[in-house]
Amino acid sequence: MAYTTINKSTDYFNTVLYTGDGASTHQITGVGFQPDWNWHKIRNDTDWHMVNDAVRGANYAIYPNATNAQGNVPTGLKSFDSDGFTVGSLNDSNQNNGTFVSWNWKANGAGSANTDGSISSTVSVNTTSGFSIVKYVGTGSGSNSTVGHGLGVTPSIIIVKSLDSVTDWVVWNKDLPSQTNNYLRLNTNQAIGTTTNYWNSSAPTNQVFGVSPDGYNNNKSGEDTIAYCFAEKQGYSKFGSYVGNGNADGTFVYTGFKPAFVMIKNTSATGVWRMWDNKRDVDNPNTANFQANASNAEYNDPAVAIDFLSNGFKPRSTDSSYNGSGATYIYMAFAEAPLVGSNNVPCTAR
Repeated sequence: MAYTTINKSTDYFNTVLYTGDGASTHQITGVGFQPDWNWHKIRNDTDWHMVNDAVRGANYAIYPNATNAQGNVPTGLKSFDSDGFTVGSLNDSNQNNGTFVSWNWKANGAGSANTDGSISSTVSVNTTSGFSIVKYVGTGSGSNSTVGHGLGVTPSIIIVKSLDSVTDWVVWNKDLPSQTNNYLRLNTNQAIGTTTNYWNSSAPTNQVFGVSPDGYNNNKSGEDTIAYCFAEKQGYSKFGSYVGNGNADGTFVYTGFKPAFVMIKNTSATGVWRMWDNKRDVDNPNTANFQANASNAEYNDPAVAIDFLSNGFKPRSTDSSYNGSGATYIYMAFAEAPLVGSNNVPCTAR
């Protein structure tokens, strides 16, 4: 059985739903901690996903479904608060009568200097939950381009976006076929991309991750760049891969905990990034999902349903975006509760 020292997953990750009021200041509470990374999306309308973090500053937004540079958006997310966050009048964040979802992670505030890599960085890190926010300035060239991530262990997934120019979001994952050449794009449905030495000459270590010595999207010369780095923590987070079976009784994926959040991407072919959580749909099958790479409103569709189980998850359709026969998928998952924690209390299925 899984064992973890994180008995209360909501101390580090929590999904909170809210309804917009269109006001210039609308405080959202119930997160349970002061978040350092907030990803929110309107559910009942077509608007962009928005991501804000404590290292760049609460007002500064980037958009997972788009290539746009960072924007200073004071009417979007206005502040990170002790039990949540405050939004302004922007429709993407607070449309009157709009229903919203927010996914919130805890790091460690505005961060501090890190010189572990050849490129200096500012790092906000929570080593207990295995999450760091890393900001650095790209050099564009260099034979040994690395960036310190602060985790103290090797990350399993890294999501990178240049803040100063129109670029793809690029994703490294430990289960991609090549550790140094392959990448995915969060803002598109494209399959694996391959560029020689995209992540420098080696896989990430417990101190650094590599970036392109040729000035690609993860190391553009002179450009501020942000990276979100995650390491697996038993009973709390899992970043793995599985092979679909093309059956409505889908592949069972063991995580060692009851999921609170799952995002899945097909790596064998084109396919959207599908997102489910335990708040927008509280029963199995969980039919409420978003596409991280699209501005669409929330889908409530049995054709893309998933079951959240006490120790993992199971796709419940044959849709190729998450359960095509013989196709390979990567996923990132965070816990509602561990299968068994250090308090020896087992969790139950939905």
